[in-house]
Amino acid sequence: MEKQAAVELRNINKTFGTIIANKDVNLIVYKGEILSLLGENGSGKTTLMNMLSGIYYPDSGEIIVNGEHVSISSPRDSFANGIGMIHQHFKLVDVFTAVENVALVTNESGKYSLKSTAKKINEICDKYGFELDPYQKVYNMSVSQKQTLEIIKVLYCGANILILDEPTAVLTPQETERLFSVIRNMRDDGKSIIIITHKLHEVLEISDRVAILRKGEMIDTVETKNATELSLTEMMVGQKVELNIGRTEPVNPQPRIKVENLNCINSDGVKVLDNVSFTLNSGEILGIAGISGCGQKELLESIAGLQHVENGSKITFFPPDNSKPKELIGKSPRKIRELGVSLSFVPEDRLGMGLVGSMGMTENMMLRYYTNSNSIFTDKKTPQELASRIKNELEVITPSIDTPVRTLSGGNVQKVLVGREIAASPIVLLTAYAVRGLDINTSYTIYNLLNEQKKRGVAVVYVGEDLDVLLELSDRIMVLCGGKVNGIVDARTTTKAEVGMLMTNLGKDSRNI
Repeated sequence: MEKQAAVELRNINKTFGTIIANKDVNLIVYKGEILSLLGENGSGKTTLMNMLSGIYYPDSGEIIVNGEHVSISSPRDSFANGIGMIHQHFKLVDVFTAVENVALVTNESGKYSLKSTAKKINEICDKYGFELDPYQKVYNMSVSQKQTLEIIKVLYCGANILILDEPTAVLTPQETERLFSVIRNMRDDGKSIIIITHKLHEVLEISDRVAILRKGEMIDTVETKNATELSLTEMMVGQKVELNIGRTEPVNPQPRIKVENLNCINSDGVKVLDNVSFTLNSGEILGIAGISGCGQKELLESIAGLQHVENGSKITFFPPDNSKPKELIGKSPRKIRELGVSLSFVPEDRLGMGLVGSMGMTENMMLRYYTNSNSIFTDKKTPQELASRIKNELEVITPSIDTPVRTLSGGNVQKVLVGREIAASPIVLLTAYAVRGLDINTSYTIYNLLNEQKKRGVAVVYVGEDLDVLLELSDRIMVLCGGKVNGIVDARTTTKAEVGMLMTNLGKDSRNI
């Protein structure tokens, strides 16, 4: 039986100033298939999909949906053509229920009935295998439930072509399996699903075909059954690569940071850290696993002096020269630095906390080092040299080192931030989602940089969302669940299933290895 095209892109071009985002891109997505879209950071994946979803308009080229030439100049046009995009950052009203959020995106005329909407939501859930209570408030939902609601929203509006942007980024292995089961059910019902992701093992598991973009151009589209992680990576980067993290054994690990009875309550009065205790050793990578929002952010910010903690909490730094331990609680980042504690922090919020978006790479390097100078004049040469070195070594795609970083792709912003913090030669390195949004080649560059820090005796904390990477990179993994430590396990002997169970409170492990 001949396959039917659901959507076809012909000779699509899109530029932003001097940057070519897409160049003569041709792509066909068939009905009843799952297509993965791969490419390095800045390769044009998101831009291409944004043109399908009506966020951008192509400079030239054609879009054909179900055999008809269409013009998509807004998200409304995209919906009208049966296309729905589920973004990585959800667009939901927290104080509304699921059914009320769905009601916001419908165009039904006449008297509106939430009851009939809830009935249709339940029908969609039964058809594809979703689990969702139409009357549950969004603020009470897990990340997986919010994502389910976003998918149901576009299905309710009649979408037959679904675009999922990094759909498993913050899901547990069990939630990922459930999502994949639903995606397969939608495919079997004739839906077309496009997945943007950097997780190659998931690409090989879920997709029927893979389309690879490189520097804005379509390189090839291959059958997934004929592909491997290595072959896909080589097509993405245009050269042979090695996919090997190369974890080494810690050498003479010594306590560097000791956290005891750490409690933290956020501005909403919610206890986000509950009696957290652990020891971070020199020369090791401690992985932190947990569903998004389980206290990872607050934990790292507490150590870095950026989070208010409750009385009785204790964070102690043990200097490498065996001098007197230093208490970090109640001290600002500057005070911590003045104590002689060389600590680098890669926060989750790249532009809100890590970098100043309106500044270029050079100025953002200066922010890290300006207090080191004894002169009344600011030293610009050193940060300029560092910016150039990071640009070259991490292959940051930018018109120049003085271009505002907010104009760069998310992956390139992350390269600037990680490169700056590692260049500071820290004793303790805290990283929150250091490779989020990075392509696989650059991700492995970051993994190798973290391993180099570990070999230098640096105590590294790695908060990650990919359990396969956590198991391969870390020496120990601490699992947070609801702000509590649910277990600390040996990354070399534990399993992905065990860590996933601990993340959802279905398992409990009191080992402290």
